[in-house]
Amino acid sequence: MSLSAPQKTAFKMVGVAVTMGALAWASVPFYDWFCRVTGFGGVTQTAEAGSDVVLDRTIKIRFDASLERDMPWGFKPMQREMELKIGETGLAFYEAWNPTDRPIAGTASYNVAPYAAGGFFSKIDCFCFTEQVLQPGERVTMPVTFYVDPEIVEDREAKFAHVITLSYTFHETDLPEDMAALTPVASGGTQNN
Repeated sequence: MSLSAPQKTAFKMVGVAVTMGALAWASVPFYDWFCRVTGFGGVTQTAEAGSDVVLDRTIKIRFDASLERDMPWGFKPMQREMELKIGETGLAFYEAWNPTDRPIAGTASYNVAPYAAGGFFSKIDCFCFTEQVLQPGERVTMPVTFYVDPEIVEDREAKFAHVITLSYTFHETDLPEDMAALTPVASGGTQNN
């Protein structure tokens, strides 16, 4: 049985729609993977340990902190900048506090500027790897351990970076289920999920 011209067109259009939907669905994880591998858009790398190579050349690291709109925490770097040798392991601290009368969960997104340096900025340990939950009035100091990969001096763009800015933005997230069930609600009872 052969298909008429309108039926062929309809099948082609359904095929195009399915293909476009599949590409859209795959684009987010692909873009995330691409950014992590290349450092595109200031996305940093992760490492299990520090660098084996430390160069004589130094680089300045600046630290920045911000909050998503309506995130009620306070959040700031405990140092504004530090100078390290390229390949040397650095340790910096950020401070967060919850001035409210309720527990609040948050996660930190991050990036590095200039973007070309993102692929060479490696974090060994970071508060941004996990969700943070602060109780009412709680204040915490959170570390980030990092180094700048010595291969930065070979990159045609990144080798010109003399200052790298590490920026974090905290976003409010839902409390973990076990904590949310115990959180008082406005009526004075506890919230049940």
